Amino acid sequence: MARVSKQQMERNREAIERVSSQLFRERGLNGVSVNDLMAAVGLTHGGFYGHFASKDELAAVASRRAAEESGQRWEALSSQPGKHTLQTLVDNYLDVKHRDCPAEGCMVTALAGDVAREGADKPVHQAYLSGAKSMLARLESLSPSEDEQQRHQQALVQMAMLVGAVTLARATRGDELSEQFLDAARQALLPKGAE
Repeated sequence: MARVSKQQMERNREAIERVSSQLFRERGLNGVSVNDLMAAVGLTHGGFYGHFASKDELAAVASRRAAEESGQRWEALSSQPGKHTLQTLVDNYLDVKHRDCPAEGCMVTALAGDVAREGADKPVHQAYLSGAKSMLARLESLSPSEDEQQRHQQALVQMAMLVGAVTLARATRGDELSEQFLDAARQALLPKGAE
C-alpha cells in the first residue's frame, strides 16, 4: 500500500477539521460518529486515528475552529464602514438564515446543549469556554459604556438573549413562534430610538 504524502496528510486533516466543525454544529457532538465524519470527507474510519487520538480531541479542535470562523465572519462584516455596531451583530445573529444553517453558524449556540452534557474534564469544555469568552468580548467591544463592569454585565445579558433566542427559534422552527423569538429578542436588544 502506498504511503500518503505529508501534504496529503495535512489536506486530509484540514478536511476532517472543516467537515467535523460543520457537522458537529449541525447535528451535535453525539449526532455524528467517526464513521459519519470520515465518510463525509471521503476517507476511511481507520484513517481518523492517524490524525486524532479520539473523537473528544476532534470535538475540541472542531469547536475552536468554529469559534475562529465566527470571529473571522464578524471581523469581515464589522470592518465595513458603519458596521462595527450592536445592530449589525444582532441583525446577523437573529436572522432566519442563521437559525436555519447551524452548520455555518455560531458554535456557542449550536453546541451549548451538547457541551453542557459532556463531562467537565472533556477537552471540548475548554474550547467552548474560549469561544464563549470571545463572543462576550466582541459584545463588550460594542458597548458605549465607559464602566468596565457595566459593559461586562450588559454583554452577558445580550449574549444570553442572542444564544437563547436562536436556540429556541431552532427548536420551534416551522411554527410562527420561531420567528417571534427572534423578533422579540431583536426588539429587546435594539429598542426603537436606541438603534
